[in-house]
Amino acid sequence: MSQFDTGYYGGNGGAGGGGYLQSPFSASGSPSGGRQRTEIQESLRSLTIAQLNKASQLHSEADWKVDDMEIGQVTVVAHVVSMQTQTTNTVYVLEDGTGQIEARHWIDEGTGSRLGDIKENRYIRVVGLLKVFGKKRYINVSLVRGVEDPHEIYFHMLDAISTTLTVERGQTSMTSPSKAALASPGMSAYSATNSVHQDQLAHFQGLNRMIMQFILEQPPTDEGIHVAAIAKAIGPSGYDPKKISDALDELMDQGHVFTTIDDSHFNPSM
Repeated sequence: MSQFDTGYYGGNGGAGGGGYLQSPFSASGSPSGGRQRTEIQESLRSLTIAQLNKASQLHSEADWKVDDMEIGQVTVVAHVVSMQTQTTNTVYVLEDGTGQIEARHWIDEGTGSRLGDIKENRYIRVVGLLKVFGKKRYINVSLVRGVEDPHEIYFHMLDAISTTLTVERGQTSMTSPSKAALASPGMSAYSATNSVHQDQLAHFQGLNRMIMQFILEQPPTDEGIHVAAIAKAIGPSGYDPKKISDALDELMDQGHVFTTIDDSHFNPSM
């Protein structure tokens, strides 16, 4: 039976679905617990399991590094080889074709299990922090949900590859305005940047595209764009706050945006 049967396309029932995400980027979820959040700890990077298994750490309190680049939050799309549900947590053994790793999702006190339709032999997306215990590394999960569309699997792998190449080689002319473009007659810095934005938005559709376009068009700041500003700009197009909230959830799940000073301010990851 194909892995993309009706069971694979089941509902989006994973833990953490709906509303604005809070746990993936809360201060308590940072690698050092109580210390002040940093830009690295707030970042979200798509990685393969092989990259996580090769990640290095200078000491137990240091940030993890992949290809000599510090990482904070990580996201993986993988096949659930097995899962073990206990009173306080659920442990997944994940496989993505490049390797295996465990992911541990702690159940919030008072909320109970929220596994939804997550089962063995399904693909899921997890977001969390890379941890190690007893010389065995695992993902400390803050968000887990089922993958409904097989294209998300392919997109994740391509996103991981693209990010790694950007880290290794730097941004290309496809991701930043070239000097030649800015110097071209009749082309302002704004129009060149806007052209780059259109390239970045090529694979987005509908509401997600509108949100990303609005965020990318704002002047870059450390604080990010408040959700109220996003809703004010997008709302007149006929989208209610709930749909905008769900779209931001999805964009954050996929690693396109991340929260900054609090759970209501967003910056683009691209």
